[in-house]
Amino acid sequence: MKNIRAILFDKDGTLFDFQATWGAWARNLLTDLSGGQSALARKMADVLEFDAESGRFRPHSQVIAGTGREVAEMLAALLPDHSAASLEAHIARAASQAPLVAATPLRPLLSGLRDAGLKLGVATNDFESVARDHVADVIELFDFIAGFDSGFGGKPEPGMLLAFARHCGVPPHNILMVGDSRHDLVAGRAAGMATLGVLTGVATAEDLAPFADQIRSDISHLPEVLQLI
Repeated sequence: MKNIRAILFDKDGTLFDFQATWGAWARNLLTDLSGGQSALARKMADVLEFDAESGRFRPHSQVIAGTGREVAEMLAALLPDHSAASLEAHIARAASQAPLVAATPLRPLLSGLRDAGLKLGVATNDFESVARDHVADVIELFDFIAGFDSGFGGKPEPGMLLAFARHCGVPPHNILMVGDSRHDLVAGRAAGMATLGVLTGVATAEDLAPFADQIRSDISHLPEVLQLI
């Protein structure tokens, strides 16, 4: 973690607690798309590996690290009256209104990192427009925001990460990728970046250990990890 000059964050499960934010979103989405048909809602929940009773995604759900397009394609098979494209637009609208629960107070943390001279970015498998909506309260603290639809590809491919490095003019080996999923950390390794796993998503420390240089409970530990305090 020496000589880190920039930090790239995943969004869901990293900046925001995954289950607290997306469990409520999923319940609302399934109720909406099913038109109140409980059997159809259960089928969609099964496809998404979402436990509607507990309001939590199962650990291996493709929604956790997947793109909005992939979620739309998963649901389209159960909703013949909807195209994947229309579902993708619907999911994006619903996601932009998700009840966000930050993993830690973001403004003081991000401001402190900026004051330490670090460049900051977001690389998410969500839509870029949704990411911008979600970080609207602190958007001026980020130098770069990209989603799977920004033209760089989605994780675990390293395209977004390398685009951040180019945008900031910082070599990948001086960048820290922070995420809660294997997709995030595999992308970081592929890009030649240091990796920090956090546990505010669904993955366990054991899941992330093979791909993480360090693991912490949440992003509030970044000043300690980077020896800024």
